[in-house]
Amino acid sequence: MTRTYLVTGSASGIGAATARALTDQGHRVIGADLHDADIEVDLTTHEGRETLVARARELSGGTLDAVIANAGLSSPSTATVAVNYFGALATLEGLRPLLAGSSAPRAVATASMASLFPVDDELLQACLAHDEPAALHRAQHLIDAGAGGQVYGTTKRALALWIRRNAASAEWAGASIPLNAVAPGIIRTPMTADLTATEEATKGLLEMVPMPLNGIADARVVADLLVFLTSEANSHLCGQVIFVDGGSDVVIRGDSTW
Repeated sequence: MTRTYLVTGSASGIGAATARALTDQGHRVIGADLHDADIEVDLTTHEGRETLVARARELSGGTLDAVIANAGLSSPSTATVAVNYFGALATLEGLRPLLAGSSAPRAVATASMASLFPVDDELLQACLAHDEPAALHRAQHLIDAGAGGQVYGTTKRALALWIRRNAASAEWAGASIPLNAVAPGIIRTPMTADLTATEEATKGLLEMVPMPLNGIADARVVADLLVFLTSEANSHLCGQVIFVDGGSDVVIRGDSTW
């Protein structure tokens, strides 16, 4: 059966691979990105988030079968906070009403294995309190202090926690909408091109992000998981953050998940 999907970050990387995978299966994909998409919006802004919802409603005819909140940034910037956490939540919450008309609604977000790294507690708490001005202010402070590297992982930790805290709620599980997330390791995308430009750089990156199972992955690996999570076959996964990281989670956390 043909389903209608909304994919943010659809112009490149994991989003583009996911859109292709879904299209290859005969599904309809409404892509959203800054450019080269059905809906061209900037998710760092309230206007862009409102436009996403309005245009998605218009283009879908009022019903979506699945939402994939994939758009993200990895730069040490306030925009990373705005997109990775607040933009993702605006996507999921804003489009949730459009899932009500589906017989098998699904939703998933793209987190990261970077959520396992040490985070900035003040930024994390500002995100979880849904205080965007405070979160942006804290992120800028970290950047100015030379600690901007914590911004990305903190936003992804916040997103993963939000998924865990909301997936079993009346609004999601109670409405028969499986809400989950994926946590990729190092993926070959434009976002990681500079980090893997040389053999030396790649080796250093893999020392920080160990991927003993087959090393760095292609975007299609994550796309295939996103396709399953938003398929009719996935009826009972709830609030799971699934690490598709070549073993980074296992190496870093070991038994600590129990």
